[in-house]
Amino acid sequence: MILFLPLSAYIAVAASLLLTGMRVTRALASPLRKIPGPTISLCTSLLLKWNELNASRTLYIHYLHEKYGPVVRIAPNEVSFTSWAALKEIYCSGGSGYDKSHFYDLFKIYGTRFVHIVDESDFIWLLACVYPADVGIALHAYACDCVTNHLFHPNGSDCIGSKADEDMMHQVAADDSLQNRLISYYSPTLHRIFAGFLSLFLKPRSVPLADNYVLETTKSTDASSFTLMSRLEEKTGTLSHIEMAAECLDHMVAGIDTTGDTLCFLMWELSQTRSAHLQRRLTEELQKNTDLSIDQLPFLDAVLCEGLRCYPAIPMSLPRLVPRGGRVIDGFLVPESTIVSCQSHSVHRINTDVFPDPDTFCPDRWLDAEGDADRRRLLFSFSNGGRGCIGRHLAIAEMKMLLRDVYSRYYTTPDASMTAESMAMSDQLLSTRPIGKKCLVRFSPLPGNGFPAMELK
Repeated sequence: MILFLPLSAYIAVAASLLLTGMRVTRALASPLRKIPGPTISLCTSLLLKWNELNASRTLYIHYLHEKYGPVVRIAPNEVSFTSWAALKEIYCSGGSGYDKSHFYDLFKIYGTRFVHIVDESDFIWLLACVYPADVGIALHAYACDCVTNHLFHPNGSDCIGSKADEDMMHQVAADDSLQNRLISYYSPTLHRIFAGFLSLFLKPRSVPLADNYVLETTKSTDASSFTLMSRLEEKTGTLSHIEMAAECLDHMVAGIDTTGDTLCFLMWELSQTRSAHLQRRLTEELQKNTDLSIDQLPFLDAVLCEGLRCYPAIPMSLPRLVPRGGRVIDGFLVPESTIVSCQSHSVHRINTDVFPDPDTFCPDRWLDAEGDADRRRLLFSFSNGGRGCIGRHLAIAEMKMLLRDVYSRYYTTPDASMTAESMAMSDQLLSTRPIGKKCLVRFSPLPGNGFPAMELK
């Protein structure tokens, strides 16, 4: 039987076949075809983008590494690595030309792309006076005050004493714009056409309180000499007010999420029954060594290092572009302009020769002198090289001080309403957070902690 179809139908079928043929031909000729990875990744990046939109890119790429090994093709023009050789080549080869990919345009602020003075005891009171406490919110408040005071002192935020600052912090910490921003990035035309429809389901980036706070604060002229604002003011004539504000807001947002999220997951882990003995060891070290600085406490350092390994501040890929002429990375010839990256979540787990039993939270691995250099160079929580996180030392100091003040005074346990499922990792643009968007923990005062006894409810 002969089917008589409109000419447009034949054209559509022909176009579809032509497009399919072109994709297959391109896949067969791809210089990345010899790199392990799912066959579909030779033809399309749709599966990767689908996982990005579902906030599961990190876990998807890790699944591919577990299946295919330390080098995996994740899209027609993108490869993920986990070895030290690759990490060193991509991120630590000074002046080698691995530029940041266009992915970083997602972090444009004010239209511009840029890549201890806080009393932490106030936050201990905040945590201790509520049973259970949502440590996720409290820790983001702590991180906000720490980072803004190092940016703008004496004009930093006060998320406990100021309702306006608290509202600003909530706005930054609860940014649910991931999907909206990804669609805008991958298909600006589609985003413009369906903007009204998308707004019914996807939230736009909306942090006007933080935007206004930074714009106004950067106008002040009394910044302390140690602050970033003071350093930027020294460049008067080379940076506009908007550029300085964008730089400061970039550091502010990054400093809140990364520190707050890592502490949140780490305190959740320490509160588990399986980690009770580790929490007791930490408390014992802190209470017996009150005269030592936070950098002289080996078990505190081990706990934080293991926390950064299991729950890194930046768990996802940090994409770079292969320089002109291509490069050999981990034994594979990768052509120029290919997107290459390492993600700390996988770097910290695939290298089992350095991190045996990688899914177990084990601070003691950091107390073993043997292999210490290998462990520390593969600790990729803040990235590595000249473009690594410049706030890493501040973040580490913040986290150690907070852990010291909490676990020298309190014993923590998870609230009964919390589950492992609600604490599963959910990708954000830069960091990650619990999929349930909260972390309820109960605080039990330890004897002789200096605080009045409180009745536990």
